[in-house]
Amino acid sequence: MIAPLDHRTKCLLVQARFSQFSFWNYVDVCKIVGAKYPAAPLGLMTVAALLPQDWTLKLVDENVEPLLDEHFEWADIVCTGGMLPQQQSVLSVIDKAHAHGCRVVVGGPDPTAQPTLYESADYLVQGEGELTIPMLIEDLARGATSGVYASPDRPDMAHAVVPRYDLIRFKDYIQVGVQYSRGCPFNCEFCDIIELYGRKQRTKPPEQVMKELQVLYDLGYRGHIDFVDDNFVGNKRKVKALLPAIRAWSEAHGYPFYFSTEASIEFADDDELLGMMRDVDFRYVFVGIETPDDEVLKQAQKTQNLHRSLTRSLTRIRAHGMIVNAGFIMGFDNETDQTADRMIRCIQDSGICMAMLGMLYALPSTQLTRRLRREGRLLDNGSKQRTNSTDVDQMTSGLNFVTARPRSKILEDYVRVLKYIYDPANYYERIASTALNLRRVDKYRPSFGRILRAARSFLRLCAKTAFRRRTGPLFWRLLVKVLLRNPRAAESAVNLAAMFIHFEKQCRFIVENAGRRLAQIEEHGEELRARTRCEDVRNVRPAEALMLSEAE
Repeated sequence: MIAPLDHRTKCLLVQARFSQFSFWNYVDVCKIVGAKYPAAPLGLMTVAALLPQDWTLKLVDENVEPLLDEHFEWADIVCTGGMLPQQQSVLSVIDKAHAHGCRVVVGGPDPTAQPTLYESADYLVQGEGELTIPMLIEDLARGATSGVYASPDRPDMAHAVVPRYDLIRFKDYIQVGVQYSRGCPFNCEFCDIIELYGRKQRTKPPEQVMKELQVLYDLGYRGHIDFVDDNFVGNKRKVKALLPAIRAWSEAHGYPFYFSTEASIEFADDDELLGMMRDVDFRYVFVGIETPDDEVLKQAQKTQNLHRSLTRSLTRIRAHGMIVNAGFIMGFDNETDQTADRMIRCIQDSGICMAMLGMLYALPSTQLTRRLRREGRLLDNGSKQRTNSTDVDQMTSGLNFVTARPRSKILEDYVRVLKYIYDPANYYERIASTALNLRRVDKYRPSFGRILRAARSFLRLCAKTAFRRRTGPLFWRLLVKVLLRNPRAAESAVNLAAMFIHFEKQCRFIVENAGRRLAQIEEHGEELRARTRCEDVRNVRPAEALMLSEAE
């Protein structure tokens, strides 16, 4: 036993770094608008609110500032954790903390799903913190030197805490998150959300959401709020009770915020819901489309997307003022040689500018992972990152299983789709399609100071885009067309043009990474790689295993 922690405890909360090549880490765009990173660390701010409030808390986000020796020298205990793409960064934080004699608490989705990878931490908090952090605090009060804390139950979101938004600098971020719900009612085979949070969606009552908005308002925040839910519209009845409350609060406070979220595509069928979202100024919605192929969707159990005209659905969403960003996946078992062409046409015809195209990844504890393991197709350490430089997210480190189609064909198709959709002419064509069909009804009105900063950002964007041979003519033609035909969408068009700066760099990195993987396959062969990396295969000659280990 060691001395228990008390009111004098100094706790350092560390948000582990994401790769600069992650789809969501558009730091180049952040610099244009004067920020450092897209999204504030809502998870850690929530953890901070669950810790004893007489502790002295300090939050360091490695994505916006360096993590220094003096931070660890100040701290009595360190809390960190995160998702799979942060795995190596989290492990590095643990090592640094121990080097300075600090005890470490780790939690979050990846430590929950893969606890053995985080055995070097002193305390492992699994699942949802509302239930397990109190267990940790009781143990710390008794002077425990280690522990694992888990609960089979799921917390009632009606008793949620207000995140400690005061621990961050708002100017560092483009958007701040609010969580309304956890869980999703659907049953997608590849999804880990339903494993972590369940299929029964749990929601905060409207008064709790208003309380969090009020805290942000009182702290002086204005602008973009992202509802970080994995499916904001998973319970339409409840979200239709929430949205009028947001509208009434927003109207009373002069509409200080505009919103974005993630939702399943079928919300496009509900005119009432679309109208409610428009009336509180939702501007962006991320939708998981995955693939335009119904046969692939059936196997993936994504039934909510079946038998649907995506173009018609997205047109309805844009008609209510919302830009659709979307996720797509390649590498499913029953894809064909026509998959790439269908993917290209789907993305281009639907006008989706911000298209996150990833390779299928068997995440820990999903139905997909369990099926692949039964079939003897899951690769060893499939969800263990090997490097920070190439294991960025599912856009670089997917296909952690023996594929049904030749791996080389999937990679070649993947590269072909990426090159097409992020070719500047094709990308700008999609911006025009989106902007000309967007019916913005802006409620949020920026202050004069924000307007001046936006003007400065536009000039910075022009310096990086408008006068380049590759994008300049496209940019000016787009701007003139939108100003003449739908001027209210000009701001959105400019924002999407700015995002191309990130996507161009990211696409180049991913294509080069895929090229290296293709070269390895050409040199060593697909069959040998699959046999030597598959969990259930035995009697592989050591020389073969060594050769492939070096190739990785």
